[in-house]
Amino acid sequence: MIFSRIVGSFHRHHKSLIATGGRKYLNGLGITCNFSGVISEEESELKEFNDYLNNLKNHEKSGVPKGAGTDSDDGFDLGRMKRLMQSLGNPQSKYKVIHVAGTKGKGSTAAFVSNILRAEGYSVGCYTSPHIKTIRERITVGKLGNPVSAKAVNSLFQRIKVVLDQAVQLEHGHLSHFEVLTAVAFNLFAEENVHIAVIEAGLGGARDATNIISSSDLAASVITTISEEHLAALGGSLESIAVAKSGIIKHGCPVVLGGTYLPHIELILRNKASSMCSPVISASDFGNKSIIKGFSNVSGIPFQLSDIILDIVKDFQLSIELCDVKLRLLGLHQLQNAATATCAALCLRHQGWRISDESIRTGLESTQLLGRSQLLTSVEAESLGLPGATILLDGAHTKESAKALADMIQLTYPDAKLVFVVAMASDKDHQAFARELLAVKQVNAIFLTEVSIAGDQFRTASLSLLRDRWIQASNELGVTFSEYGVEEYNELLKKQSGQSADQTTLLFSSHQVLESMRIGGKILESNGTDRPGLIVVTGSLHAVSSVLCAI
Repeated sequence: MIFSRIVGSFHRHHKSLIATGGRKYLNGLGITCNFSGVISEEESELKEFNDYLNNLKNHEKSGVPKGAGTDSDDGFDLGRMKRLMQSLGNPQSKYKVIHVAGTKGKGSTAAFVSNILRAEGYSVGCYTSPHIKTIRERITVGKLGNPVSAKAVNSLFQRIKVVLDQAVQLEHGHLSHFEVLTAVAFNLFAEENVHIAVIEAGLGGARDATNIISSSDLAASVITTISEEHLAALGGSLESIAVAKSGIIKHGCPVVLGGTYLPHIELILRNKASSMCSPVISASDFGNKSIIKGFSNVSGIPFQLSDIILDIVKDFQLSIELCDVKLRLLGLHQLQNAATATCAALCLRHQGWRISDESIRTGLESTQLLGRSQLLTSVEAESLGLPGATILLDGAHTKESAKALADMIQLTYPDAKLVFVVAMASDKDHQAFARELLAVKQVNAIFLTEVSIAGDQFRTASLSLLRDRWIQASNELGVTFSEYGVEEYNELLKKQSGQSADQTTLLFSSHQVLESMRIGGKILESNGTDRPGLIVVTGSLHAVSSVLCAI
């Protein structure tokens, strides 16, 4: 690598907080949100509940202990969750459940499945994590899929607070933020009389707080993908991760496998299913075909035109042919998630649930998620001080999700000049993540920045750590970097009279996400208008949240 360094001062402001004007609101991701200058009445109604949760152990903030997700002596005590639910009357037994685990894709798959069921007219509860703006996003209830109301959460919290207090005391203060929130979600679904709940596991599967669903209440398990994330917490190997996630498979209940998997990893999952007498439905079987036919947009909303053709003959006989499906979630990985969700819907139909092909199509096409291959509107871009800019938000934070993001960019914007704005948690494989993004052609600039993780700096990857890893990755790939301070590059741009100050890939370090995006916009403008430009914010949903909360 040819590495030219121009020493300069870094533009430092209030560390990891985005000033949005008006009054600030700190959401559950630790991001300053602006609700038209004031905290909305609905959000303020949750203050007591949020304060209660924030006094509990939060592993999203502090990190997960070694081995905590394994089915071993080091694993989370699932008995703690079972005792809590029993004290609340086991509300999770009052409806059927689809339980979704996997390294990547479980949130998108859960959203696809939920929307398919809603399109058929069912009342659905959906529980996922994390959230972007408000903790209410984690719990959606009913036929419309809106976040649960603050009034419903607060009402339930006031009624069960005594039970929660007793449980915290009984467990010697070991009940966690996630355990209590999961219990609240299960209760809300029971009170709303949902027909079915779609539950995303938080970490692993076997010892996750959501894994208290009995086989009699489980409609199906879904395992999306298996890759190396949370290695220490899940046993240290890809094999131990597969074992942990296979823990959601229950006796006699069908399991949907997303994939694709390495052969020996798929064998682990299939062997667990066999030991539990559980039928297996695989979205990656040879008889299945999912393809992207092209990209377009309707009223400025991009979509990929896809075919999903499934023909499953082993264990269950399931088939469907959906042509020209307009998916709003972009990329081959989202097409695979859609196929996995379709398999889950067909599995339910096999069990007697009324689900039409048209409802499957409608559910898939209506699904969109904050921070997952999300393109901002022109109005949103302008509100960030970037009029005319094309901005993509994606919470990718692993090697695999970075590759999926890179592939999606090259499919949808093959000729675009690129600016990456990256902030990550400290416990990720930063170098592998960097390698995948640096492999994309036409990267004009990379901004390394910081955001708080779940409201704290404890798990934030420092600028120096990110810089070292990106330089190492560039060395491996032979990428040329020129490094600048933000302020001095601004001055250099002025001296260049609107022309690009450098033709190599530019590397910046900045404590401000929005500042990075705005300088990135100037860089794209300075390089001319012969090709489109794309600003990509990635590395963490917390980075994505900092942008969305500033709109």
